[in-house]
Amino acid sequence: MTEVNERPRVGGWTRFVTARPRLSLLAALVLTALAVLAGSGVADRMGAGGWEDPDAESTYATRALEREFPDSQPNLLLLVDAGRASVDDPAVAAEAERLTERLAGEKDVTGVGSYWATGAPALRAKDGHEALIAARITGDEKAMGETLDRLAPSFRGAHGPVDVTIGGPVAVRHEMQTIIQEDLTRAELIALPVTLVLLVMVFGSAVAALLPLGIGIVAILGTNAVLRGLTEFTDVSVFAMNLTTALGLGLAIDYALFIVRRFREELAGGADPTTAVGTTLRTAGRTVFFSALTVAVSLAAMLLFPQYFLRSFAYAGMAVVLLAAASALILLPAALVLLGERVNSWDMRRLFLRGRRRPSGESEAPGTDEAAEARVAAETEKAPDTEKVPGTGWSRTATLVMRRAPFFALGTTAVLVLLGLPFLGVKFGTADDRQLPSTAESHVVQQHIRDTFPGSPGGGLEVLAEGRATQAQYADYKERITELPGVLRVDGPLVKGEAAYFTVQPKGEAVDEEAQRLVGELRELRAPFDTEVTGTAAVLVDSKDAIAEQLPWAAAFIAIVTLILVFLLTGSVLIPIQAVVLNALSLTAMFGAVVWVFQDGHLSGLLGFTSPGSIETTLPVLMFCVAFGLSMDYGVFLLSRIKEEYDTTGDHEEAVRHGLQRTGGLITAAAVILAVVMVAIGTSRVTNTKMLGLGIALAVLMDAMIVRSLLVPAVMKLTGRATWWAPAGLRRFHDRFGLSEGGENPAGRETSHDVPADRNGEGMADASGDLRQVQRTR
Repeated sequence: MTEVNERPRVGGWTRFVTARPRLSLLAALVLTALAVLAGSGVADRMGAGGWEDPDAESTYATRALEREFPDSQPNLLLLVDAGRASVDDPAVAAEAERLTERLAGEKDVTGVGSYWATGAPALRAKDGHEALIAARITGDEKAMGETLDRLAPSFRGAHGPVDVTIGGPVAVRHEMQTIIQEDLTRAELIALPVTLVLLVMVFGSAVAALLPLGIGIVAILGTNAVLRGLTEFTDVSVFAMNLTTALGLGLAIDYALFIVRRFREELAGGADPTTAVGTTLRTAGRTVFFSALTVAVSLAAMLLFPQYFLRSFAYAGMAVVLLAAASALILLPAALVLLGERVNSWDMRRLFLRGRRRPSGESEAPGTDEAAEARVAAETEKAPDTEKVPGTGWSRTATLVMRRAPFFALGTTAVLVLLGLPFLGVKFGTADDRQLPSTAESHVVQQHIRDTFPGSPGGGLEVLAEGRATQAQYADYKERITELPGVLRVDGPLVKGEAAYFTVQPKGEAVDEEAQRLVGELRELRAPFDTEVTGTAAVLVDSKDAIAEQLPWAAAFIAIVTLILVFLLTGSVLIPIQAVVLNALSLTAMFGAVVWVFQDGHLSGLLGFTSPGSIETTLPVLMFCVAFGLSMDYGVFLLSRIKEEYDTTGDHEEAVRHGLQRTGGLITAAAVILAVVMVAIGTSRVTNTKMLGLGIALAVLMDAMIVRSLLVPAVMKLTGRATWWAPAGLRRFHDRFGLSEGGENPAGRETSHDVPADRNGEGMADASGDLRQVQRTR
């Protein structure tokens, strides 16, 4: 390594983040404490729904029915079990009527009805031993949950000759919200220690390993405060908290991993802490900033959809990504300036080296980095030549792949497409009680109703009729509904002024394909008054239509902005196209696994969930946006390193080989850590959360280990030097506005093929072995 003739210039941003590091960290500590206070209780203010389109016909009809006919929308069901007796037994009927009257007298409860009051066949089980009491709890989701908590203990359990269990939509939502909060706490308790162990393996130093965790915690707590503020103005889904934890830890660790590793390398090269931070921010810091933009763009696409479930993930995801990047680029440099050489303290390598025999007279010299470096260098000199160059395995992989580029390109693509084939059989549905574990009370009740009651109580279709009409017109319209195929029964109309409604019970399940066809038939049925259809199947149909309408716009937004950002990074026209296509291809295994496992029910026993036979409509959109953004995160790190090497040597194949050699291990380490966090989220007892966590973990690992390692180098070999082509006008634009990590030669060092100016991303083993490489290049 050549000597540095003069101190590198410290830029304005470096001066800003390092001028008063203690004050910066103190301010961060105060802001984090305020975020803890501001974000406390955020989960209690979140909703467990948000899958419906607020502007859809079904949503309008539901609100109109709630306003005009509040009794028509029961959300609480009491399943009354008479044991071996009949529900028509006098003692059973008397107790059930007493429970019905008592429930009707409760505050915030309306529209109480029962089999014993109405005699409706749909409220009586086929075997005659069970029947239902239905009611509606009023208020918003938080108020309904509080009312349910107050009522449940006094109604649940044995009452004379009957036993009561509680179900209905309000019970399902409330139980889901409670379980998600409990599971999130457990996931954090799993992810944090495991992640810390992995970081210690990557860095060697326990102090360096704690820094990414600290950044992640700051990002998570800050995002909780942001979400708490948003709940004052809009609906936010409680499911978004899972993404906050996963991305907060995962991306903060990714960003801190690159920055801390680069900082330690600069220290080992002789730079003082401030200069090392300046070089780090100009190199790895630029890539982190760029990477955060690409992830945020993918998540922002969910704002285009009307469902607040998806919009909530955009709020949470964008907030946590930007906070993680800001913390990594502001707080982390301040901490590194204060730590200096102490960033290597509590070096786990010393424990390893103590166990080895040292030459006689060699001092242990505990507490000195020079002694540690000398010992590491001595061990390195004894190693075989093949182990002296970091990332040798990745270099060999790249060489092999490029030598057989057509085979790897076609073979890898074929495997990914094959893994994605099950998604062709996807069936979309709604999130219901089957999201909950099989032992959850509301799930047990709802499943029992599906299995033993005629039709689908609580899952029928409601037809709202608005406008003046005669009884004869209502009767004629009801008769024509009855004649539709798939209709089991029609109840009503119940008339109030110029409004009325009919309840239509489908023959099958509430949201199967026959019920969805029935929605279309009801909407096409002519009537002498205005009609709107709602109900579970109608909400599903409208949700699918809303997603289908906005999906092309969201995909175009992600693709166009990603193409622009990758062009600014590389200056190439072809590489951005490759990045978008290969990133999308990397997600095929995730989508195929989602259908094969969660829709078709394979591995349901092992993973502990009940398959509803469908995939909730918004989940594929959510998983695509999150996984695409994360894959671009890793793609940016690889492309940045390849671009820098190509600018230095002009050798296309060598740039690809060198880029994978320098980043392959580190990308894999980051992917493994993020996958651990996602798997911890995937231990949730709620099926949608389990699907999200395990699906994205699979996508991240496939992207890092298959697409980045095999498909990218193979495709870049096939495209050759044309990979870097751009028209003269675009090239001038890139020269002026482009962004790259290697735009400067920091510290005035000479660069060569063997000792590049930026060795960002040497790999899991290399991240803990910076001193060896420095010793060898001196």
